[in-house]
Amino acid sequence: MATIFDIPSSNTSAFPVPKYDIPDMDALPAELLSTDEVLPDVAEIEAVRHYTNLSRMNYSVDTQMYPLGSCTMKYNPKLNERVASLDGFANLHPLTQPANAQGALALMWELASSLAEITGMKEFTLAPAAGAHGELTGVMIIKKYFEEKGEKRRVILIPDSAHGTNPASVAMCGFEVREIPSRSDGDVDINALASALDENVAAMMLTNPNTLGLFDRGVLDISKLLHSKGALFYADGANLNAVMGMAKMRDMGFDLMHINLHKTFSTPHGGGGPGSGPVGVRDDLVKYLPVPVVMKDGEKYRLEYDRPSSIGRVHSFYGNFLVCVRAYAYLKRLGATGIRTTAETAVLNANYLRARLKNAYNCPVDRICMHEFVLNDKGLPNGLTTNDVAKRILDYGFHAPTVYFPLHVPGAIMIEPTETESKQTLDAFADAMLAIRTECSENPGMVHDAPHTLPVKKVDAVLAARKPVLIWKK
Repeated sequence: MATIFDIPSSNTSAFPVPKYDIPDMDALPAELLSTDEVLPDVAEIEAVRHYTNLSRMNYSVDTQMYPLGSCTMKYNPKLNERVASLDGFANLHPLTQPANAQGALALMWELASSLAEITGMKEFTLAPAAGAHGELTGVMIIKKYFEEKGEKRRVILIPDSAHGTNPASVAMCGFEVREIPSRSDGDVDINALASALDENVAAMMLTNPNTLGLFDRGVLDISKLLHSKGALFYADGANLNAVMGMAKMRDMGFDLMHINLHKTFSTPHGGGGPGSGPVGVRDDLVKYLPVPVVMKDGEKYRLEYDRPSSIGRVHSFYGNFLVCVRAYAYLKRLGATGIRTTAETAVLNANYLRARLKNAYNCPVDRICMHEFVLNDKGLPNGLTTNDVAKRILDYGFHAPTVYFPLHVPGAIMIEPTETESKQTLDAFADAMLAIRTECSENPGMVHDAPHTLPVKKVDAVLAARKPVLIWKK
C-alpha cells in the first residue's frame, strides 16, 4: 500500500517541520538532525486517507475475533464507554472533597458490594491498578496477616499452571516460591501438595479455572489441606469470566482473591492499560485492606483512612476510577441473571470450538473445559510448529490465540472465544483452523512462510528480539 511519502510532491509545503528547540542537539542521532525536511505537499483528503489507511492496519476487537486464552479480550458494549465519558465522571478532579463526590463514592461502594456478592468475599478494595497489582496487594495482606500473628512463614505455593505474575508478586514481597506440579488430567497433584505443605507455608495461589481452562476438581481438598496447616488460600481471579454467577470463590475455600475488571467486567484492554484489579477478602482480613476505604454512613459516603492494621496505600488517590465506572455499568446492565448467562455462554462457546478442533489438533487434556482450552502442535507434519500455525491464522482475518502458554504444555495454543462471539464467528474461526491443518499436510510452505496478506510478512523472531530496529529510516 502506498504511503503519503510516495505521493509526488513539489517539496514546497506550506507546513514545514518546526525548528528543533532541544538544547543538546549533539545527543540526537544524525538522521534526526535535518532541518530542511518538509511535510509532503498534499491535499487534505490525501492526508485523511493516509491516516485512515494507517488506522486500518491495526487489529482490534471491533474488527475481528480476539481468541486470546487467559486474556478475555472480548467485545465491550459502547454504552459503558459513554457512561465513563459523562462529565460528572470523566472531569471529576481526584482531589475533590468527599462531600462533593457523593455520586462517585456511591458508585465505588456499590461496585465493591456487587463484587463481594459475586465472589462471596466480605469486602473489596478497588485500589489496585491491574491484576498483577492486585496479586501484589493480596500477598502484602498475607504477609501482614502472619506478621500480626507473630509467625514467620516464608513460602508460598504456586502451581506449574499459574500465570507468570503469580511467582513475580510472591518474590517481590520477599517470599520463597515453591512450585506444585499438575497431574496429567490438568488438576493440581494433591499428593505433591501434601508433601510440600508444612508450617513454613503462608499460602497457595491458585487460578481456578486454571490456565488449561479446566476447573480444578480438587479445590475443596486443597482448601482443607492448606487450612489444616494454618495457611491461606489465594484465588487468582483472572478467569472469573467462566464461573461468575454460577459459583462463589469463597465457597470453594478461598480466603482472598483479585479480580481483573478489565478482563471480566468491560474495559477494553491491551497495550499496557487501563486496568483494575480489586482485591476481596474474608471477614478477618478486612482490616488489612489498603486505605482509603469507601464507607457508607446512612445515606452519606466517606473515605476512611484510620485503619491501624492496613497495609497502607497501594495506589495514588482511589484506583483507576473510570475502569470502575465501566464495570459498574456492565454489572447493572446485566444483573444477576445476565452475569450467569455470560459465564454459561463463555463455557458453551469454548466447548463448541474444542469439540470442532480436538480431532484435527492434539488436545493434551481432553475433557470438558470452562471458558478456554489448550491444543498443541504435537503431531503436526512437515516440521511445522505452533508459531507457524499462529502466523497463518492472521491470513484468515483472525488474531492469533495465545501461544506457548501455559508453559508446562509444549507447543501450546490456548483458545478463548469469550461469550461475545456468535456461532457464525465461531464456525468461521474453526473452519480457518481446520483449513490450516489441511495445509500443514498438503501445502506446508503456505503455513511455514505465513503471513502472506499483512503489511509485515514473516520476520526472523530471534533477530527481531535481539536486534530490534528502534529508529525508522527512510
